[in-house]
Amino acid sequence: MSQDIKETVRKKYGEAALEVGSGDSCRSSFGCCGPDPITSNLYGSAESAAVPENALKASLGCGNPTALAELKKGETVLDLGSGGGIDVLLSAQRVGPGGKAYGLDMTGEMLELARRNQREAAVENVEFLKGELEAIPLPDNSVDVIISNCVINLSSDKSKALAEAYRVLRPGGRFAVSDVVVRGEVPDEIRRSVALWIGCVAGAMQETEYRERLSAAGFTSINVEPTRVYNTGDAKGFLKEAGIDVEAIAPEVDGKFMSAFVRARKPAG
Repeated sequence: MSQDIKETVRKKYGEAALEVGSGDSCRSSFGCCGPDPITSNLYGSAESAAVPENALKASLGCGNPTALAELKKGETVLDLGSGGGIDVLLSAQRVGPGGKAYGLDMTGEMLELARRNQREAAVENVEFLKGELEAIPLPDNSVDVIISNCVINLSSDKSKALAEAYRVLRPGGRFAVSDVVVRGEVPDEIRRSVALWIGCVAGAMQETEYRERLSAAGFTSINVEPTRVYNTGDAKGFLKEAGIDVEAIAPEVDGKFMSAFVRARKPAG
């Protein structure tokens, strides 16, 4: 099942990248990280103006980790699941020419789109890498900050992905990601839906599980801060996309799914 999920995610996000590259917003295809209640209005006008239009169109996240990660000049940042590159480009601006921003993605079409956006933005302190969250192609202790935008929930081996994040962080490094988390029990119909997995819902971890897995990987100072809670109206949108009985299931997910900013730190010692 895990390999099926990975290949389906790769295919759908590849289709989204091609759609954006053809001049359309990927919001018209199911394969983005949920419908508009999740992906809309994440960036301010100044941030939107600072990146190419196609980087903004390909934004499939559930938050704005670059604004919340408190990036500093000269730092090295890694974006896990960088997609069209919007958070990498914004991070590169925040860390300045003395810093560097890496973007990691497993989808060739997304990497091609991201590199085009990099050239259009004329940003030099950026490098996009092909690879998976569970096997990051960087050495130990090589980055100061890890960000991610609604991607860790897509991993079929979240413990391994978090362990890899811990490995590449320098001692004292920061984990600062936006992700979808769950509070409360979720119906099996949603957990079984591959379509909703791609939509960043079925793969979301319980908040307690997220904390436990981060702690098991070695992280400390763990904090989960909800940034947007989805109500029944929001749930009806993504349930309908997946062909699930909206009236029967929507009340059971009301207020249980939320975008959150997840912070943690690798001990300095």
